[in-house]
Amino acid sequence: MSEQGWPAPRVDGAVNGTVTVPGSKSISNRALILAAISDGPSHLTGLLEARDTSLMRSALVSLGVGITDSGTTVTVTPGSLKGPANVDCGLAGTVMRFVPPVAALADGVVAFDGDEYARERPMGVILGALRTLGVQIDDGGTGRMPYSVSGTGSVRGGKVTLDASGSSQFVSALLLAGARYDEGVDIRHDGKPVPSQPHLDMSVAMLRERGVTVDDAEPNRWVVAPGPIRALDTAIEPDLSNAAPFLAAAVITGGSVTVTGWPAETTQPGGQLPEIFTRFGADVTLGTDGLTVRGSGRVQGCDLDLSEVGELTPVIAAVAAFADGPSYLRGIAHLRNHETDRLAALETEFNALGGDVTQLDDGLAIRPKSLQGGLFHTYNDHRMAHAAAVLGLLVDDLRIENIGTTAKTLPAFPEMWSGLAG
Repeated sequence: MSEQGWPAPRVDGAVNGTVTVPGSKSISNRALILAAISDGPSHLTGLLEARDTSLMRSALVSLGVGITDSGTTVTVTPGSLKGPANVDCGLAGTVMRFVPPVAALADGVVAFDGDEYARERPMGVILGALRTLGVQIDDGGTGRMPYSVSGTGSVRGGKVTLDASGSSQFVSALLLAGARYDEGVDIRHDGKPVPSQPHLDMSVAMLRERGVTVDDAEPNRWVVAPGPIRALDTAIEPDLSNAAPFLAAAVITGGSVTVTGWPAETTQPGGQLPEIFTRFGADVTLGTDGLTVRGSGRVQGCDLDLSEVGELTPVIAAVAAFADGPSYLRGIAHLRNHETDRLAALETEFNALGGDVTQLDDGLAIRPKSLQGGLFHTYNDHRMAHAAAVLGLLVDDLRIENIGTTAKTLPAFPEMWSGLAG
């Protein structure tokens, strides 16, 4: 990649092809956490190999967990969790939010830090919740990284009320470790709706698969009973969110793209892509060979509530940029606290290419205009790079700054994208 950016492939016709995406980052990192505090060794197949999962593995190993590779299988062997340890969170929300509740079970001090922007991401909600549950935290009063967790080998647990409207990860973090707390955990949300409901459903489902009792019958309340977490051999689903740009290529070019291994049922947010792309006018079918999206040659403007699937927003915005009318993406105010302020970043970068994107209180308004090339900044955000790649299919001379940031969840993205674009 040159200092002038990675030249995004430009196509003159329909994009057609078949793509196989690696394992889900969300499932991979949850499976690693649960295996690390389970009652025996677990074997994980299809685990994603990317920066976020590497950071999670390193964090757990630093706490005393055994993790070994044998071909496509990763074996996780729980150990006696101990400090002192240093955890590099990078820019991975699942590491900076899921590991502290586990570190609280260790005997010793565990220090957390990460990339420069990671120090700006809000952590006060989860740190405050852990304090309520009896954990000693030192964050210098900032509610952000760097911070340390002083574990004593056990956590009292019990009732905790928090505002998780900024991220569902605050709830998932406590859910995943809560069964190992002396009193379990009784989580109550008080605030605006929790975003990314599929990720919460994923956490609850994975706990129940491992024999953990979770009561979520009451809205905005999750009760995890104390007890063991059963070791479970797990096959990781493909990452459906990482499939988004490849399927989007078919939508905007009138082509046909198939993603192999698409599950018939899933808790992944990407599972809503078929419905979303249908709203844009594409034809979607699920068969034995995978999920196929066929563009109609016309992209329809949409009014979409993306509150449950916010991570898909950058790619959806790129599709909307080629629609035949305005699109409105709503329910995503929480994206201002993701890897970057995604709403501001999308507005800035699309408009720098000649677009007409404005921020709403809870989302974006996108009015299609003819776009010209230029350098698209990614802000070290893999989803921004995906959006740029989709735009580049139909925009001359679009260059992507730091395409390498896609290694966060899909290291082979540049090669896969170039191959699909021909």
